[in-house]
Amino acid sequence: MPKKTFIALALLSVLVTATGCDTSLQVGDKVMGIQSGSFFFTDGTLRTQYKGASFDKTWEACEKTLKDMKALNIVKQKKISSGTMEAVMEGENVTITVEYVERDLTMVAVRIGVSGNNFASSLVHKKVKENLMKR
Repeated sequence: MPKKTFIALALLSVLVTATGCDTSLQVGDKVMGIQSGSFFFTDGTLRTQYKGASFDKTWEACEKTLKDMKALNIVKQKKISSGTMEAVMEGENVTITVEYVERDLTMVAVRIGVSGNNFASSLVHKKVKENLMKR
């Protein structure tokens, strides 16, 4: 194996190992990140897909999540294959978007605050998942 190829492979291996399961990338004023292969954080919104959950069940789980977390001023807009819930929690604006991807696969996006809060969004996703597991 040529020396340049070996060095390139070694650097690639180190890069993959160093980034691990959680990694992020900033390009200009845009930030993207992946957590544990299942969550995607971009421009302040944390997205994930829920397998085995229909659009309606996921919508109901998101509604229950907002109620459980004592959200105020809940405004819902639901269409055939997508919908948005807006509310206020702890003084921060919360937006949850639910989108149909395919049968029993739904995408949920959570944005909290003006610029997005990854940690708070992950707590909302955790509660959505718990509510889906109960059904």
